[in-house]
Amino acid sequence: MADSKLSQSPYDIPYDELANPRQVWVGEPGSEEEGKAKLGMLTPEVVHGAAASEIRTGRRVTMGWTLTELGYPNLGRQPCKHRIVPLLDGLAFDDYYEFNPQQSSQWDGLRHFSQTVPGQSERVFYGGTTAAEIYDRKNDRIGMQHWAKEGIAGRGVLIDYASWAKKKGIKYSTFSTHQVRLSDIQEIAKECEIEFKKGDILFVRIGVTEEWDTMTEAQKQEYSNNSKPLHAGVEATEDMLRWLWNEKFAAIASDAISWEVYPPQSDIFLHEYVLAGWGMPIGELFDLEALARMCIEHKRWSFFVASIPLNMPGVPATPKAPEVLDQSNISKFQHASIVMDVFETRG
Repeated sequence: MADSKLSQSPYDIPYDELANPRQVWVGEPGSEEEGKAKLGMLTPEVVHGAAASEIRTGRRVTMGWTLTELGYPNLGRQPCKHRIVPLLDGLAFDDYYEFNPQQSSQWDGLRHFSQTVPGQSERVFYGGTTAAEIYDRKNDRIGMQHWAKEGIAGRGVLIDYASWAKKKGIKYSTFSTHQVRLSDIQEIAKECEIEFKKGDILFVRIGVTEEWDTMTEAQKQEYSNNSKPLHAGVEATEDMLRWLWNEKFAAIASDAISWEVYPPQSDIFLHEYVLAGWGMPIGELFDLEALARMCIEHKRWSFFVASIPLNMPGVPATPKAPEVLDQSNISKFQHASIVMDVFETRG
């Protein structure tokens, strides 16, 4: 039994049989395997299978929220700033951006969030990476460059909690500590006949971007100034952790600001497990409105999704800019190499 476990992927070991569910680290320090972490589940075979089964009509939608939409970010973050600068006496123009990826659609990278370690005062990031390593600009361990090399592509599945709650008469604000329960997710999956597969990318829509569009400027400013913001999200429980692990997701995302409910309503903080413990990307502030409409129209809640992270070594987070193609999402943040690979186009 012990030899069998040594030879199998740690991602295939049931949650309750893990030696330490808080630290499922793979690869040697500084290696590509370590840097990819759970994205290593997105093998060519998994991505090819997702493309073959999910790309049917060629329709596309983006899940990237406008960079300037969240003009009133919280937690001391600054809004996006953009300048257009003339080049060659106005013959051409260049763009200059100053922005925090966390104030719009983005993937939390492995350098974003740390975890506590029993018996020591210093928190660590995925793989045991220290804050000193992250501050060292010559050190790009567990940086975003590992994700950017091949991009994030595979089968996406949408849990449209916002539509389901509306149908059930459940009223809530996404700027509260309203929690999406595991039982809710499982009920929605059953109603929509969603069967999860190894390597899936899970999306949970709770309606943040929809509600933000209805808020007044005064309400947005009030949120920005609030020193104790409230964010609705997925519940942080041991059962949720067990389910996320056992369903073998490669990444998770939402339109929620923190993905999980914030502030924490228990002694469990999902980010400590999912990012620092498992190396699984967390997408936040994704604009899922167009995707939800497409899924409802086709009565299908799975799709192909692709996203090319910002190819900047050593950064903690990246703009996401993915897009859904035919109930699939194809990101064009930097270039179309991933599209060329999936669709075998030339030129």
